[in-house]
Amino acid sequence: MTPEDMRGKSPDELKDALRDRRKEAFNLRFQRAGGQLENTAQVRTVRRDIARIKTVLAERASSDAKPAAKRKKG
Repeated sequence: MTPEDMRGKSPDELKDALRDRRKEAFNLRFQRAGGQLENTAQVRTVRRDIARIKTVLAERASSDAKPAAKRKKG
């Protein structure tokens, strides 16, 4: 999933995707520990997807907070 795709989604969809990726990372960790994981690069991909989703959510949170912070006193 690319950052452009993520920016087009709603916050609820992003949170659902984040939850799904975390579950997937959890399962991959167990597979790796048990020696059942064939594609070890998948762990890295899922970790990076989690980071991308969190980044997009943080960008939205900071853009929502900026208008209130930029008010001038006067």
